[in-house]
Amino acid sequence: MLKQFGPAYRASAGTLFTTLSTPTSEMEKAFTAALAESTKRQTGRTAGKSQLRAWTNSLSALAGDVNDAGLDRIEVMIEFPMPHNRRSSADVILAGVNRHTGKDLFVVVELKQWSEAELYEEDEKLVTVPGSRNDYDPHPAIQVSNYCQQLVENCSAVDGEPDAVEGVAYLHNATRQSVRGLFDLALDSNVRLFTKTERSAFVDYLKDRFENTDGRHAAERLVNGRVQPNQPLLKRAANVLKGRDKFILVDQQQKAFEIVRHAVEGSFAANTKRVVTITGGPGSGKTAVAIELLHYMARAKRRTWYATGSRAFTETMRRFVTGSDKELKNLFKYFNDFATAGPNEVDILIADEAHRARLKSFDRFNASKRSDRPQIQDLINAARVPVFFLDEHQVVKPGEVGTLAAIKSYAQQLNVIHHHIPLEGQWRCGGSVAYDLWVRSLLGLGVEDGEWDGGAGPQSWESDENFEVVIAESPADMEAILASKLSEGWTARMTAGFCWPWSKPNPDKTLHPDVKIGDWERPWNANSPSRVGEAPPSQIWASAPGGFGQIGCVYTAQGLEFDWAGVIIGPDLLVRGGRIVTERAGNQDKDLTKSSVTPEQFDRLVRNTYKVLLTRGLAGVVLYSTDPETQEFLSGLVNGSVPRSPQG
Repeated sequence: MLKQFGPAYRASAGTLFTTLSTPTSEMEKAFTAALAESTKRQTGRTAGKSQLRAWTNSLSALAGDVNDAGLDRIEVMIEFPMPHNRRSSADVILAGVNRHTGKDLFVVVELKQWSEAELYEEDEKLVTVPGSRNDYDPHPAIQVSNYCQQLVENCSAVDGEPDAVEGVAYLHNATRQSVRGLFDLALDSNVRLFTKTERSAFVDYLKDRFENTDGRHAAERLVNGRVQPNQPLLKRAANVLKGRDKFILVDQQQKAFEIVRHAVEGSFAANTKRVVTITGGPGSGKTAVAIELLHYMARAKRRTWYATGSRAFTETMRRFVTGSDKELKNLFKYFNDFATAGPNEVDILIADEAHRARLKSFDRFNASKRSDRPQIQDLINAARVPVFFLDEHQVVKPGEVGTLAAIKSYAQQLNVIHHHIPLEGQWRCGGSVAYDLWVRSLLGLGVEDGEWDGGAGPQSWESDENFEVVIAESPADMEAILASKLSEGWTARMTAGFCWPWSKPNPDKTLHPDVKIGDWERPWNANSPSRVGEAPPSQIWASAPGGFGQIGCVYTAQGLEFDWAGVIIGPDLLVRGGRIVTERAGNQDKDLTKSSVTPEQFDRLVRNTYKVLLTRGLAGVVLYSTDPETQEFLSGLVNGSVPRSPQG
């Protein structure tokens, strides 16, 4: 069962008011320390003094208003992380008893210190703030509305009670006049917008909603309640495209969606072209944003295509997301399909897995899918608004050139406006920021927004109640652990580094057991576009029934996910002297071992490959290394973890 991660700080409103009214008290010091620790835990970054001061100022304003409403006994929860995505937190949740119904009531408050703000290019869903480092942000009312929806959809404390959650965007430094444009947005019935001009109205709102009774019990039900497990991505995507569901986007995800929507509307209004690049790591919500955009643009009757450079990802989407709907199936394309497209042939081109873009489009069997121009330029040329989704740590083959710098460069050459939105969420891996940072430190992969300095080397794994890391004693042990997860109703797959040959199916329609470790041997996923016995075709191995009996590689797992991921680390990734090193002689991928690939390229591509494999799991990962020194090292890193039995 998934558990909600607790707020950074929690107290009665009266206690909070007293704490913030005495700035030099020990209580106030403990309060700011708790906020700083929460920031570090959720984002991997250290909160600066200015950020802590800003929090204190906003919370002091809110605490004063709650005190003036006579509600000193309701509970205040600060920096409350969203289910499945700990990097997104509601500033405050007020918990107590609804004055009218006697039931639990939760009011989500988004605090803004803005003194003034206006709509961005007259778009009611985007705002710009003078002096802000951001050019634009989603309207705060949309932000708080999405937080409310996240709680209603995922937390057992409000199961079937959508009216138990309300939202407030509070711009406590602004006047109504200084942010007048923000009131143009039609708000949800459960969301309010207040400025300091409406301070008395905000106090009256609180008085009308809450009884001044102990709010601890309501808060405990929210914090300790069950969190609904994430619906499988493919199933959710299918329901979204068929209009039966939606992805609830938060923070940067919502910003990315709104910027693309705005870019499309603006490009048509001005008869211009715009390019958008959305970057983010595994599980940051790139595909969720992409699917929401596809659904929205299709409903708006825009000519929209969804393309990737991955056969496994595209065919999986066609098979498991669109089903028998031919119209939906035709929306999913390959990058090569746009090699000879005319200028602005489509309105919006969603280029997912764009890190897999090649230097040029090439298909040896089809001349219409060949081009002498760079593939990124072909994609930009084909659409009025091309939208690239990428993660540069998932470049796993030589010749994959999809980078933020390359896309920006081509946009500049064409004199086209370019927008970049980084995503920082974490929906996969149990929403564990710690696991994401652990994997990057293990593999020595890059610095991102100051989250990790890259110099400390591999770190010990600290346990996380929502994501499990297990070291298997052997590949047979790994298989048994994952088989037990399958029997419990989880999804699971085994993957490995490309360290064994990959044979064609045998004449008798069986698979050759290429992956041999001691006396244990298993086949790779089928090296075939069609089913081989019970084994599914390679392009849908990750999602089709029958895939568990084979070992997948990065080319069949990338972009996809399972509840439990087994990763066999082969002899191309070793620990020597406490550091990860790569070994060319241990790799069997012909694309990586050819002489044109430099040692530096090989090193980065192998590390990226294992980054992909290690981040496929939603609930847990099981690791095994074929190298004894590496296996011992990993066992030492996984705090409190010892090799487990199949039933362990």
